[in-house]
Amino acid sequence: MADILTDVNKLRFPEISLALKRQNAQIITYPSAFTVPTGQKHWEVLLRSRAIETQAYVVAAAQIGAHNEKRVSYGHSMIVDPWGQVLTELGGEGDETTLATADIDLASLQKIRIEMPLLRRTDIYPEV
Repeated sequence: MADILTDVNKLRFPEISLALKRQNAQIITYPSAFTVPTGQKHWEVLLRSRAIETQAYVVAAAQIGAHNEKRVSYGHSMIVDPWGQVLTELGGEGDETTLATADIDLASLQKIRIEMPLLRRTDIYPEV
């Protein structure tokens, strides 16, 4: 079992998460400080995509609020299951530390991987 900590810069590109899947990652984490405009457009869809394509749980801790006069972080920490369903999402307002929890069912994850294996066509696409 591999549980991997990545960073937000790697969220935009699937290669790192696919490489982690090959190492049997079951939980991939993405700490983040997305800006509000980018977070509104991309945050959830990228997290759900990474969960689906890796058949792993994605845990994304997101900073919230103002860093300074020019930068405000989006927030919306999330936990996403291997089907891309958002299990838990925190809000995007306030400045108090909050904690999100969700049940992680590793037996269910294994069942998904056995019943619907995602096999990459390395004859067409290079292995990452």
